Amino acid sequence: MSDDSLPPAPETPPRAAMKSLGRKSISASLKPRSLMDEAPRLAGVWQAQVITLLPQAFPGILGESLTGKALKDGLWQMSAIDLRGFGIGKHRNVDDTPAGGGAGMVLRPDVMGAAIEHCMAQSRGNAPLIYLSPRGRPFDQQMARNLARADGVNLICGRFEGLDERVIEHHGILEVSLGDFVMTGGEIAAQAMLDATVRLLPGVLGNADSTVEESFSEGLLEHPQYTRPAEWQNRPIPEVLMSGHHGHIAQWRRDMSEEITRTRRPDLWQRLGRKDQG
Repeated sequence: MSDDSLPPAPETPPRAAMKSLGRKSISASLKPRSLMDEAPRLAGVWQAQVITLLPQAFPGILGESLTGKALKDGLWQMSAIDLRGFGIGKHRNVDDTPAGGGAGMVLRPDVMGAAIEHCMAQSRGNAPLIYLSPRGRPFDQQMARNLARADGVNLICGRFEGLDERVIEHHGILEVSLGDFVMTGGEIAAQAMLDATVRLLPGVLGNADSTVEESFSEGLLEHPQYTRPAEWQNRPIPEVLMSGHHGHIAQWRRDMSEEITRTRRPDLWQRLGRKDQG
């Protein structure tokens, strides 16, 4: 059967194809209400949209703890767009065999293209379109900061052997990777990216100072942390931290951050050296 004989993909998905997360209040009931319930878009709120074959995977861990509270309170919003709703034919097919042969299946450009057009029609302001891919540029703290300063982000979760290259070229999609490893899909990577970004949004952590001295805030890994009891398993808290001398404490933390970065991440250490020299 040729592509010409197949019914065209729908211009818009059925109502169930897109679920919005994030609302101002959630009332108590005998049956817990989900953050997946549709909610009106809030003006001026950071918005994440995720194109996925597994919309039920969201919000996932993002619906818990501080990011979940911020989502419920309307500090950010999220929409999971079901790629299957744009599928072709009776069975809503979203993939086909690779051109030139080979194992696996490839996400069709007409299907993904329709989903992207729907997604971007809902997007507003500066919200980049990103495809989670093992061949993409590495995700890092600076990218998280840049995304947090934007109006939102639109994420594409890959599956199977990946996405038809023509879609990436046509839409100028930025490919981003979590690291040099391969996963079964982009959903976990999308949640990791969103967690790293959302926590930087105003009001999410509560205390803005929480992000000042953590790993990568100055290009360094974070210094060791300690708390009570003062001694555990014959291991005391370093004396300098108990001294009350803020200047000495700050210097110790800086020294430890530099030592840990130098020994554990020589790539970061070299990059920091080049930055200082520049």
